[in-house]
Formats: sequence, structure tokens, C-alpha cells
Amino acid sequence: MGTFKIEGGHQLKGSIQPQGAKNEALQILCAVLLTPEVVTIHNIPNIIDVNKLMALLEHLGVKINKLGKGSYTFQADAVNLSYLESDQFKIDGRGLRGSIMIVGPLLARFGKGFIPKPGGDKIGRRRLDTHFEGLINLGAKFRYSKEEQFYGVEAKKLKGTYMLLEEASVTGTANILMAAVLAEGKTTIYNAACEPYLQQLCKMLNRMGAKISGVGSNLLEIEGVDSLGGTEHTMLPDMIEIGSWIGLAAMTKSELTITNVSWHDLGLIPETFRKLGITVEKSGDDIYIPAHTNGYEIQSFIDGSILNISDAPWPGFTPDLLSIILVVATQARGSVLIHQKMFESRLFFVDKLIDMGAKIILCDPHRATVIGHDFKSTLKATTMTSPDIRAGVSLLIAALSAKGTSSIQNIEQIDRGYENIDERLRAIGAKIERVD
Repeated sequence: MGTFKIEGGHQLKGSIQPQGAKNEALQILCAVLLTPEVVTIHNIPNIIDVNKLMALLEHLGVKINKLGKGSYTFQADAVNLSYLESDQFKIDGRGLRGSIMIVGPLLARFGKGFIPKPGGDKIGRRRLDTHFEGLINLGAKFRYSKEEQFYGVEAKKLKGTYMLLEEASVTGTANILMAAVLAEGKTTIYNAACEPYLQQLCKMLNRMGAKISGVGSNLLEIEGVDSLGGTEHTMLPDMIEIGSWIGLAAMTKSELTITNVSWHDLGLIPETFRKLGITVEKSGDDIYIPAHTNGYEIQSFIDGSILNISDAPWPGFTPDLLSIILVVATQARGSVLIHQKMFESRLFFVDKLIDMGAKIILCDPHRATVIGHDFKSTLKATTMTSPDIRAGVSLLIAALSAKGTSSIQNIEQIDRGYENIDERLRAIGAKIERVD
């Protein structure tokens, strides 16, 4: 396993451009299976999870051609369905949670889709019920092998219907949506996810010939079509990476510009960091963070009570940035309650921050109270292990602000979501080294 060696306590300076959005990429890449025609996609991030999915698509027979950095063409005109029932697929599919989203497109176009129980971050249970219940509503027959942990759905022809999703699952909505575009008749999905990346998928499918209305709302209506064609698509910048760089600038008292952020699609992210007292300035389509040499102060609610920051489905605050918010709060003036509502076990990394000297009370698996140091006591360097992508980057930000040299092990978790993160950080002055 690789390790990052980080010499903390240095101010950074310069500009950094966010990569293409990981969570959008996983949806968009699965959608190429819906057509035999060429689909061109730009701004694809070069990260482990995306590369795993592209390799899986190649094993399925999708022709992939690199045009340039982050730009590829895909053509699924000779899909190898026998791969779906091979031992190799059972290995490949388990390595990536996003692989679940190949099921909807395969079912819609070829009448069957299979997937082993996917892996991914160790952030608690994430059920697949929404995915399969939606596909069953469209007329698919479902089967599951408990011994092999292998799922399958089959249907001669999907038929549109009305469905109310139990949860506004992003990947579940994407999977059902990609199946419904080729179903017979009208499908209505209520309580659909409406994240910008899901909106991007809808817009891409409509350019391919789908008929989706209600884009951006939680009520999607899809008129099924017989076939889809090719298209060209450019992915949004990664909002989680943008939030990570805002937190990094604040914690290291650095002056940073984050370029080409697609402000319109950031939702509550800038305002949530402002609640921690961080100056987030809009400059065209860039974010400018001045050096917080005098620190930053957490706001209170209007009645004077302690600020509570929690996650929620879009347009609420994304759960992927709560760990960044928590780390940033450790050096603020004031206190904040962090409430992780949507996932289990995502706050358990705080024991590493406590070891570094942070004042954090872990109330239960979902809530932590942070009492900020106001930079009067810096975090101390230590040796840590990255438990998942987001916690790993949060610990990296803590290490970059800490006094001394820290080590972060299991950095493959960070590489799953952040492209060449050490090189990009060195370009703005960070003292970080990758050690095999």
C-alpha cells in the first residue's frame, strides 16, 4: 500500500482547477451502453474508480478510444453479454459500487442485466433495494443468489409505470431512468434524486433521443423511445473536490483560486463554508479564497444557539463534504454540531483528529461536536490510515495544517476519487511525497 508523507504548517498559494466529477462520470459512462452509436465524453477524471469502470466496459466489448486528456469516444455496438456470467465479471463488478448502474442500460437494451454485490467505501450499509424495486416496477423479473451474492434482472420488454421511490437515491434514480428511456410507454419517477450530476445524465440522454421532462425536480416523466443515438457530452467539475480545496485554503491560511467551478451547480456549498466564517468570493466562474491570517469564526443560529450542519438529499448539503467541514471546524473560533444523517460510520475517522489534538466529542455514530482551537493550538503530526475517499482527504487537509511530518497510509482510497492529488498540491506549495 502507498503512503503520503506530509510536512505540515506551510501556507499554499496559487490556483487549482477541479477535475471532472467522479459521481457524474460513473453514471455517464454506464449510459454509453444504451446505444450502438458513438458517444464522445470530455473531462473524464483519471482516477481509480473511473478507470475500473472503463476497464469493465471494455471487457463487455465497448470500444474505447482516447482523443486527448480526459476525452474519449465509446461505442457499444458489439456488447459481449456472456461476460456478465463469467467468473472474471464477478471479480471486476465487486470492486466498484458504481458498477451497479450498468444493470439498467443492459436490461433496457438487451433484456437482462447482472451484477455481483458491489463494494466501495466502508461507510455503512447502502441498500440496493431502490435500484431493483424500480426495475421490477418496470416489469423485470428479479433473482438473487445468496451463496454467490449475485443479482440478476430479466425482461423481454420493459413497460412504463408510475413509481414513488422509498429514498431519493442518486444511483438508484440513474439506474431506473436509464432503463425507462427504452421502456414501452410513460414512466413517472416521484421522489427522484435531482443532483446536478443526475441532471447532466438527463440532458445527455435527451440529446441521444430520450424524452425526459422534469429535469432538476424530484418528479421525472419519461416517454419511452425505441432507440437512442450517439452524442457528445462534457462533464461538470467535481463539487466535492471544490469543497475540499475551500477547506484546504482555510485550514492552511492560504490564498487560493479555484478555477472553472460551475457556480450555478454548487448549491449550498459556498454558503455552508461561509457559516464557518470562511470568505468565499465569486470571481467570474472562479472561487477566490483569501488568506485567513486572523482565522475564521463560526456563526450561531439567530437565537444564539450552536450551529448545526447536517447533510440532506440535493438541494441540501452533500454528505460527501461533511468530513471536510468537520476538519475545518477544528481550527475555527466557536463550536458546531456536525450531524451525518444519510450514512453510517462516516464520522469514525475523528479519532485520528483527536489524536492530533482536535477537540471533538463523538456523540454517537451520526453526530460530533467540534470545539475550535482558533489556531491557538495547532494540530500535531501523526501516522494515520485512510478509511475511505472523503475521510482520507479530510485527514490529508488536517496533516497539511499540522505541525510536523505526518504519514497517511492506504492512499489508494484517496486515489479512487482524486486525480494526481499529490502533484497538484505540490504545484501550489504543499510539502507532500508519495512513498511506495
